[in-house]
Amino acid sequence: MNKMVINHLDRLFVTSDAATIIKESDIHHPAAKMIAMAAKMQENECGDGSNFVISLSGELMAQAQSLIQMGVHPSEILIGYEKASIKCHELLEKQVCYTVKDMTNHEEVFKCMKASIASKQYGLEDLLGNLITKACLHTMGKKGGKLNVDNVRVQKILGGGIQDSEVIQGMVVIRQSQTSVHRANDAKVAVFNTNIEMNQGETKGTVLLTTADQLENYSKSEEDQFESFIKGIAEAGIKVVVCTGSMSEMAVHFFEKYHIMAIKIMSKFEMKRIARAVGATPVVKLGTPSPEELGFAHEVAFKEISSQKCIVFRRDEPENKMATIVLRGSTTSMLDDVERAVDDGVNAIKTMTRDPRMVPGAGACEINMAKKISEYAKTQPGLDQYAIERFAQSLEIIPRVIADNAGLKAEEIIADLYAKTGESNVWGIDVADGKVKDVNELCIYDCWDTKSWALKLALDAVLTILKVDQIIMSKPAGGPGKANQAARRPDGYDG
Repeated sequence: MNKMVINHLDRLFVTSDAATIIKESDIHHPAAKMIAMAAKMQENECGDGSNFVISLSGELMAQAQSLIQMGVHPSEILIGYEKASIKCHELLEKQVCYTVKDMTNHEEVFKCMKASIASKQYGLEDLLGNLITKACLHTMGKKGGKLNVDNVRVQKILGGGIQDSEVIQGMVVIRQSQTSVHRANDAKVAVFNTNIEMNQGETKGTVLLTTADQLENYSKSEEDQFESFIKGIAEAGIKVVVCTGSMSEMAVHFFEKYHIMAIKIMSKFEMKRIARAVGATPVVKLGTPSPEELGFAHEVAFKEISSQKCIVFRRDEPENKMATIVLRGSTTSMLDDVERAVDDGVNAIKTMTRDPRMVPGAGACEINMAKKISEYAKTQPGLDQYAIERFAQSLEIIPRVIADNAGLKAEEIIADLYAKTGESNVWGIDVADGKVKDVNELCIYDCWDTKSWALKLALDAVLTILKVDQIIMSKPAGGPGKANQAARRPDGYDG
């Protein structure tokens, strides 16, 4: 289910993404901060699985609390959890049910990453999954290889419905050309990290102009100099000029004269992305750039999406292909949430390029490991067997949450899963009809690498907290705080 988060700046977020909720929450408790840090590390490492880390950490802590209340010492719980963790990673190796064979195959990649989208935007997984897969495969090229997530851009445009979203091969910026030139093919691109305007002459004295010719010639030399600069750009074969900051009317006039497409970008970050997209080096002073500083684009074109005016930079080169997913929607909150789902989908494909192994999703992997670890607990002689048993019960939180979010009876679903898991390890929850089904038929897979990291980070956070028996808060020196410094008479004062 979604949460409505209002941060300290009164900004509204409607999302189920744990990473966003943690980022926008002001957490003070040191133990909670550790779990939040583990979730952030999971987001940094894999880009997905933050919900898994938080849910599992919380359940492990709750089970540990119950054991401590029963009289089990924390050191016994630590030993039990560590043994269960080692066993869990051994079992995870055996849980692999599918391996991505061809990272350039659209159908195969889409099948494996669809579940990542469905967990954030249920019902839109087919639409968004196809867009993400198309964009990622374009950036990777025909040979495949590693995915650079920075080459997959997302541009949100209000208006229309989510079905109107599309993939554009290139980089899209919401700007329009300053000149009447709206298209340039096979264009050299110059990027200026400065204003394009004439230098204003400064004089301390007073200038007396007696005739109209004197007035006309007063600034003519500056205009001639500025025109020669733009003429030099045109002679170098540059068809597109991008600049940050202001662009004077005189500059626009000369760009029009020499049929150069001029684009003004307000954001320096966007300017850097454009420079990377076309392979240019930003120039910090006015002058004709050298050939090494110039970029190249197969097409720079003006395009109107709905009522939004955009410029598309397209460069079809294997080492630097870019793709932009243009998202459409009616509200900014919805667009922001869909963007987060797209980011998770892109990161899922990136994880696949790193490790193509997949494990069954929909709670199948967790239930199978819970059953095996519970059996393993019965073979242990000491008190730590209780901790191992509770670790197994903690893994049930994942299918339990899935069932609760789908409006199903969790106890019945988990009992059914345990019964079916004896036959095979690929039985999971189908939230569409509330039944337990084979995940291979439903094509619900999770990345092995994401699951492995989530288990490691969740357990590390819990073990660190369990090793603590006291919290010592240091206070700043210098006497009592301002709140306690009330005006009062000293003892024995009668005046």
